[in-house]
Amino acid sequence: MATKLVYSDSYDPWYNLALEEYLLNHVQTGEIILYLWQNDHTVVIGKYQNAWKECRCEMLEQEGGKLARRLSGGGAVYHDLGNLNFTFIMDKDLYDLEKQLQVILDAVNNLGLRAEFTGRNDITVEGRKFSGNAFCFLANAVYHHGTLLVDTDFSRLSRYLQVSKEKMKAKSIECDSVQSRVVNLAALQPDITIEAMQEKLKASFERLYGGELTPIKVDYNEELDKLYKQYSSWEWRYGETPEFDLSLQKRFVWGEIDMGLSVEEGRITDAVIYSDAMDTSLIESLKELLPGLPFKFEAVKEQIAHTIAPKSAEIADDLIDWLESAMK
Repeated sequence: MATKLVYSDSYDPWYNLALEEYLLNHVQTGEIILYLWQNDHTVVIGKYQNAWKECRCEMLEQEGGKLARRLSGGGAVYHDLGNLNFTFIMDKDLYDLEKQLQVILDAVNNLGLRAEFTGRNDITVEGRKFSGNAFCFLANAVYHHGTLLVDTDFSRLSRYLQVSKEKMKAKSIECDSVQSRVVNLAALQPDITIEAMQEKLKASFERLYGGELTPIKVDYNEELDKLYKQYSSWEWRYGETPEFDLSLQKRFVWGEIDMGLSVEEGRITDAVIYSDAMDTSLIESLKELLPGLPFKFEAVKEQIAHTIAPKSAEIADDLIDWLESAMK
């Protein structure tokens, strides 16, 4: 196994996400990379989220912030220089979520705190979240990335992020309690800094994966420039918000779905789907199967059973039950 360590010296989210995808595209067989990076004054949304619903975009940009969209699923997060981001990028055969999480847990524990993995993608201390995780799977490579709240500005987090009422209701929490559910590590251990966190992550990664790491510098190149232009583009960050003949929304245990359908002469001609579901491949599959189908529940049900059910019977059943009532 080969290991690499990459630091980004940029605080630009569009560059950092471009570098992350560049590393994903170039990771070698038998190789795993630990990539550490920070964004300043940024809201990052999941691949299939609706920017306008997740973020107060105009306010963010008026106040000098940036909106970014990542490749992975999941929900919106706020990044500043009190937050450290990590990404494990690896040959798909080396993917081991428990081992990757152990790097994070050991690093935090070695700073004098007791961390644990909870829920679908959270890492907590004393029941309070300081890290969320998300994933991107390609044919031969994977990345697992997340945030580490060290000393972030929670007032800005709540200022720019918009949490849907459905999500609040599903989690049985009130709006004013959101901030009490997250915590900065420095609030629990004042001597924890970004630099200390980086060093502990490096040491933990070396211990669990073997070898001594020397940071590697990636020079700016034509491919990185192309990726940067994609991540910084309006089309990627905001996307289109057309008018639809039918708009449907539902929150499930596995995530929220916001679906817009255009229908002409009894057939679905277009489908736009926003979601914070972790598995982006399922959202892609659902989006691709709908156009061209008759606008009839039985036709949609058949395609979901054929395409979605083999990947996740639970999600397929949820979608079928929901659309049966919505389309009839």
